[in-house]
Amino acid sequence: MFYYHIALLKSPLSPLTYQSEQSLPLGAIVEVTLSKRTTQGVVIAEVEKPSFECETISFTCKTFYPPKTLELARFIAEYYVCSLGEALSLFVPYTHNALHVNEKITIDITLSTEQHKAYDFIEAHPTSLLFGDTGSGKTEIYMKLFEKTVNEGKQAIFLLPEIGLTPQMKNRLKHHFGTHVAIWHSKISAKKKEQILSALAEGKISIIAGTRSALFLPLEYLGLIVVDEEHDESYKSGNRPRYNAKDLALLFGQKLGCKVLLGSATPTLGSFHKIPTFRLKGTFFESQSYIMYDDGEHGLSFKMTQAIQKALDAHKQVIVFLPTRANFKYITCKNCGANVECPFCSVGMSLHHNMNALKCHYCNYTEVIPKVCPKCGCEDIVATRMGTAEVSQKLSEHFSEHVVQQFDRDEVRTEKKLSEILSDFNEHKIDIMVGTQMLSKGHDYHGVGLAVILGVDALLGMNDFRSREKTLALVLQIAGRAGRKGYGEVLIQSKNSDFFKQYLSDFEQFLKDELVFRKGLYPPFKKMLRLMSAHVKDEKAKALIDQVALIAQNFPQVEVVGFGKANIAKIANKYRYELLARSDSSKALLELAHAVKLLHVEADIDPLSFS
Repeated sequence: MFYYHIALLKSPLSPLTYQSEQSLPLGAIVEVTLSKRTTQGVVIAEVEKPSFECETISFTCKTFYPPKTLELARFIAEYYVCSLGEALSLFVPYTHNALHVNEKITIDITLSTEQHKAYDFIEAHPTSLLFGDTGSGKTEIYMKLFEKTVNEGKQAIFLLPEIGLTPQMKNRLKHHFGTHVAIWHSKISAKKKEQILSALAEGKISIIAGTRSALFLPLEYLGLIVVDEEHDESYKSGNRPRYNAKDLALLFGQKLGCKVLLGSATPTLGSFHKIPTFRLKGTFFESQSYIMYDDGEHGLSFKMTQAIQKALDAHKQVIVFLPTRANFKYITCKNCGANVECPFCSVGMSLHHNMNALKCHYCNYTEVIPKVCPKCGCEDIVATRMGTAEVSQKLSEHFSEHVVQQFDRDEVRTEKKLSEILSDFNEHKIDIMVGTQMLSKGHDYHGVGLAVILGVDALLGMNDFRSREKTLALVLQIAGRAGRKGYGEVLIQSKNSDFFKQYLSDFEQFLKDELVFRKGLYPPFKKMLRLMSAHVKDEKAKALIDQVALIAQNFPQVEVVGFGKANIAKIANKYRYELLARSDSSKALLELAHAVKLLHVEADIDPLSFS
């Protein structure tokens, strides 16, 4: 009889011991029973016969994880404070050793002198950052790198932050690489996923483009990982394991010996500080842009409607950005000042006129719009902070002869809908597009003459040490959508125009100045850890975080920045508390995180969100 430690896939449990009549290789995927339920697990170690009775492994699957995957999963479990089973379940297992196909490809792209310099710089470094202005031609460099990788008989992963980026990029990739490319993300069907995996194993696919899950596919001959829009926060998982795909790409490069390239027009401070950087300036198309400011109250102003009218008269398209979807973010009582909050979350409900309802964007609880304030009964309740639906409606009324399109998660729920809207916009069937951060996501708009940016002061004033960096990056990304070919204007509604005037034309200078501000306090100089407790009883959640704070005192290298109620103190009827810690050493933070693991607090190392 043989005895093995089995890591149960998707389970938070530590590995359990099972027996088998036959010898099994490490990494084999097996079926076992746990509490009378059949579940899958992975053989991670052969062990001595234990002193207790063991269940027998019921079935050995044809799939497996190679040693390299086991090694990467062990790192993920340790660094992101999860079980080995949870870490392994991120990876798609291998069915058999893949075939090695070496087809030669030639693509019709000629790089400019500057692009060539960037290409040579990337070739000379195992890890690099391409800091290229919007429209400077980063994608062409990626394509040439993919061509070289495929011609060396290797595979490439092209990471994109969201499904939303794939339609246009898919067309470009298919144009250059045909059937050698596959697109991978959570919304593709199980059948399609099977076809892709089988084509991968047969060596028919050399380039996988997709969201962060594409990083975990069974690629045996990986030669290159490109992380596009590397600043984007959607590379960070919001659930356990709370990994960051960008950071893991860098680790995979190191462990698997493949080249890693990060690319962005607004790179994060951490990447800029730590990674060899090539600065690619200027737009590929000759373009100019003119930036204007409006320091009025949040909402549509006379200056704004004038600028929109001017752009429309010149047969140009307009994009309007604001941070809030729906109609209005909050319903506030004029008498007592209270917001109408979700009963299960401590956040203001968002107004959705089309549903005649208030909806919570955290737990999806929905209720009818109240006639009076629930706190004091006053009938004078008003909506504050405009959202996309409200702005779309007002613009449709004001510019009734023009087509206005809402572009946010309420409106765009499928890839098909996204492709339709982008295609209509590029064919000039839409005159004004009103959207949230989806507008900034690397889409190529060729006819935009004006980009209007609303509500950035709310982002700039957020309680987050990265708020300046995030807001400036977002404004630059949206501003970069105007005048991709020719002259473009940008109108920013803000009472902080001095900040934008100083840095909008020089993001590199902002990064250098911000490094001075962060030194000794925040990343990239310090490592951070967020520990969170949640419970249906307020006092239980509080007691947990108090206990964590006590334990933290035993870690001299760890500084507790603060602890108490979370920014959003309640979500889905659970009260939330948090502790924020920092240290020069990630090892010290991880020791603390693992020390409090049994208290069932959630650990988030290198947190990006503090809500």
